[in-house]
Amino acid sequence: MNTSKNGKYRWMIFKDGDSWVGVALEFNIVVTGADPRVVEFELQEAVIGYIESAKKLKGFRANQVNSILNQKPEDEYEKKWLQATQTRTTPRKGSVPSPFSDIYKAGVSSLAIA
Repeated sequence: MNTSKNGKYRWMIFKDGDSWVGVALEFNIVVTGADPRVVEFELQEAVIGYIESAKKLKGFRANQVNSILNQKPEDEYEKKWLQATQTRTTPRKGSVPSPFSDIYKAGVSSLAIA
C-alpha cells in the first residue's frame, strides 16, 4: 500500500503505432510522444508533480490521500505490464518472437525517490 511517505509504483514505456507511451500504473498517468527518451523524462516529471501534490493535501483523511496513490490501472496497461515482465525459463515448442518487443523500458520505482 502506497502512502504519501513511502511505497512503490510500476511504470513502462512502449511503442503503440507511431507513438511511444509512458505509463505510471498506480497513478493512471499516461504520457505520449515521438521519442521514448522524452516520454521517459516527461513521465518522471509528471510522477514527481503528482506525488508532490498528494503530499500537500491537508485536511483529508490519510485513506483518502492514499487512495490516489493506489489507483487501479487500466486493464490494457495491466495486461501489457504482466506480459512484459513475465519471463519463461524454458521456450515453448515452436515459439515465435515476443509481440512485446515494443517495450522500451519497464520498472518499479520508489515513491521516496520521486
